Amino acid sequence: MSAEMISQEAAASADATRRAARPVRPVAAVLADGTACYAPVGEVVMDGDLVTCHLCGRSFRSVAAHLASHGWTKARYCEVFGLERSQPLEGEQTRKLRAAAFSVRLLFDPAVRAGSKAGRARAGTGELAKDAAAAARGRAFPEQRRRKTAQARTASPSAVVAAANRKRADRHLADAAAAAARAHGYPDIGAFVTDRTRAGLSLAAISREAGLHKDWLSRHLPRVDPAAAAAARQLASNRADATLVAALPRLGYRNVTSYLHERHLVQHQTVSAIAAEVGLSPRLVTAALNRHGLTPVLHASKRHAAAKRAAEVADRLGYPSIADYVRSCQAEGMSWRAIAAESGQPQTWLRRHSTQ
Repeated sequence: MSAEMISQEAAASADATRRAARPVRPVAAVLADGTACYAPVGEVVMDGDLVTCHLCGRSFRSVAAHLASHGWTKARYCEVFGLERSQPLEGEQTRKLRAAAFSVRLLFDPAVRAGSKAGRARAGTGELAKDAAAAARGRAFPEQRRRKTAQARTASPSAVVAAANRKRADRHLADAAAAAARAHGYPDIGAFVTDRTRAGLSLAAISREAGLHKDWLSRHLPRVDPAAAAAARQLASNRADATLVAALPRLGYRNVTSYLHERHLVQHQTVSAIAAEVGLSPRLVTAALNRHGLTPVLHASKRHAAAKRAAEVADRLGYPSIADYVRSCQAEGMSWRAIAAESGQPQTWLRRHSTQ
């Protein structure tokens, strides 16, 4: 045996001895399948230029190269132990050495140059990003990514995060509004809405015309262009009042306020019934009630009919209200069944009105 071979064997033996002498970390966790884990899931434990192997607890300059001894691939290793696929499994010095070696190959190896050129071309056209997004779709975030996200949220005050989210949402709304205006030949959303509302279109109709959800402008125009939103509201109000004023002679009223008060609060007609009578939408009638200082009542006809029925039943029984009648009966020890039989009304109806 030559001296060179003896020297190589001695060096290999010394290296093996050093690796064997490296301390093994204690078990940090046990996975669901019983696999012992010698480093925390979702973390890479480093000691200087050495990285701890999750599978055996020993430290190496490159765990990626060591995984072959366990019969594992890096992809499987990262998936099982909650690491991101791009997470390096080598120390910083080892990565620098590999990068330097690859830089030389990039200069002199035709295959590497060709692969690098093809990769840059795909990145420039966006194909690489699309493939990456498709590969990640439906895949759960690894534990390492979740911890990074949680740390970032903890480091950022909630008010700062909320402000950033609002700013991003405002930018998105502004872009959508600008695109809709440009598509119809207008310089901005304000000019588009003003022109179309003057032509008699509602915000819902303009939203549909722009290819947006029918409520998009009603919800977001005050945020995107407050002046245009105020002008649209004023125009709609003027148009609604003009329609109401035109209907007054036919209906026998001298002004809008007296008409709305009589129909809604005295005759107990619903907003929808008033809207059908004058030819407006229920939303515009509700807005007109608010403008004239009248509070809209939901289900006005049904509420009035229910109150009238309760008053008639109480009067027939000789009490000021159903609640007074029920309290009197309960004071005499009558059950709900007996009260219902005496009054001729359902128990559920009596229970509901006993608390009013």
